[in-house]
Amino acid sequence: MATNHGVRGSNPLRCEISMLIKVFTTGPAETNSILIGCSKTRQAAIVDVPLDSAEPIIQALEKDSLTLQMILLTHSHWDHLADVAKLKKLLGVPIYVHPEDAGNLERPGSDKLPLPFSIEGVKPDKFLSDGQIIPLGDLRIEVVSTPGHTPGGVCFWLRAEKILISGDTLFKGTIGNISFPTARPALMWQSLKKLAALPPDTRVFPGHGPETTIKAESWIAHARERITNEEL
Repeated sequence: MATNHGVRGSNPLRCEISMLIKVFTTGPAETNSILIGCSKTRQAAIVDVPLDSAEPIIQALEKDSLTLQMILLTHSHWDHLADVAKLKKLLGVPIYVHPEDAGNLERPGSDKLPLPFSIEGVKPDKFLSDGQIIPLGDLRIEVVSTPGHTPGGVCFWLRAEKILISGDTLFKGTIGNISFPTARPALMWQSLKKLAALPPDTRVFPGHGPETTIKAESWIAHARERITNEEL
């Protein structure tokens, strides 16, 4: 794989065989929006749509001659969905979210997190479930249910390409906040153990910050012992 670092978080990466991935970092929380494309069929999916990401996403689609097929949400915190309604209106593609997080997608702020600005709610088109396989051209995106940061948090795993899109479940060196009103701390430890079982050379693209690998985050197998409430 070759990596070409662009401006303000845009990080195009092409797998030699069948995959294209770009990361856009936008919004007040510097949230990562991740574009996945099948190099053969030119079909694409976007994972999370933070504020000010709709335009660069559309520009990237046009530049690489990709057709967006779906919007995938790792969870429904405001910083990951602020531009979802806008992108949906512009491109008319279905939105996928776990049912446990659907309420906050439809009514942003119902998770009791304060909103820094008004966000238009939108109804999901399809629900995600653990182990579900979502075809994207020649690619296969596997849903890994990882509740903890939110009740319906998920990760997206491309098994053949050894790429995990981890949302706010796992970052480089740490995990998502589990002190929020709808967090499920006890479930987070189970979720991290699931991720720890993935191949060590799996590349991890988180919802915030730089990429990492499962090997570099091997501590997550014993995260409960390492992370204290004071650190979160």
